[in-house]
Amino acid sequence: MIATERRTELIKQFGRTEKDSGATEVQVAILSERIGDLAHHFEAHKLDHHSKRGLMKLIGKRKRLLRYLQHRDEDRYKKLITALGLRK
Repeated sequence: MIATERRTELIKQFGRTEKDSGATEVQVAILSERIGDLAHHFEAHKLDHHSKRGLMKLIGKRKRLLRYLQHRDEDRYKKLITALGLRK
């Protein structure tokens, strides 16, 4: 789980307003944070296959949101992936 303070920071950074948690950019940023936390979890718990399924679902959801954003607004998509460092 992401701490409330970190979630608020992500909403302020990527949202249009302070309470805009529904924006695609905010959702992708929060999912990326959760994916990163799970990656650290798997370093210690290599055999946790149940959580690995949840990780795959999060990755799929982030991928769908990114594809949606890419088709809707290419500039916002490029700005988001550079800010999050997703693609090189």
